[in-house]
Amino acid sequence: MLPPTPSLATSIGPVLETLSIVGTFVFGASGALAAARLQQTLVTFAFFALVTGVGGGTVRDFLIGAPVFWVVDAVPAMACMSAAVIVWFTPRRWWSDRALDWLDAIGLAAFAVFGAAKALSFGVPPFVAGMMGVVTGCVGGIMRDLLAGEPSILLRPELYVTAAAFASGLFVALRWIGLDVPVAGLIAATLGFALRAMAIARGLGLPIYRQPAD
Repeated sequence: MLPPTPSLATSIGPVLETLSIVGTFVFGASGALAAARLQQTLVTFAFFALVTGVGGGTVRDFLIGAPVFWVVDAVPAMACMSAAVIVWFTPRRWWSDRALDWLDAIGLAAFAVFGAAKALSFGVPPFVAGMMGVVTGCVGGIMRDLLAGEPSILLRPELYVTAAAFASGLFVALRWIGLDVPVAGLIAATLGFALRAMAIARGLGLPIYRQPAD
């Protein structure tokens, strides 16, 4: 049985703040790369980067009753704009065909952990805090795919939401057993990224539903 929520309450320290900025930047870059594939304008690059970078965190903040993070602090929006400009001005040949997947994997792990930690800091129960990590990590990428007209990652059997759930759930579990926030955050983000990386490299996925034969 989980201990009372207050024992899991955590403050957002510098390590988790760094994870948040890293996640925002790389998610923003993945959004800009999606715009690059569509040969769009710089304005579209910036819009894709912003929506991808802050989409998940915005939904999370609405759900847990927190001030929307990029509205009260300009740094996340600036990180997204920086990512868009960098992608715009670098040669397309510098980015491999899988660059979007790898950037997305970094952002997914970082955001899943930060989202769970922020939810805990607002008194959200541990199980739901883990779900808030999934929302933070996945929603931005889903929005990016919808804007780009690409099949959503949710419709592919690859380990994606599973990797986010693993990272956020592991963070909550490590906090439950008493690990310090920075240590728990780094372990959970690293292992969450490793799981997603294996899925990208080896095509790991969950079994799909098959209609039983009559």
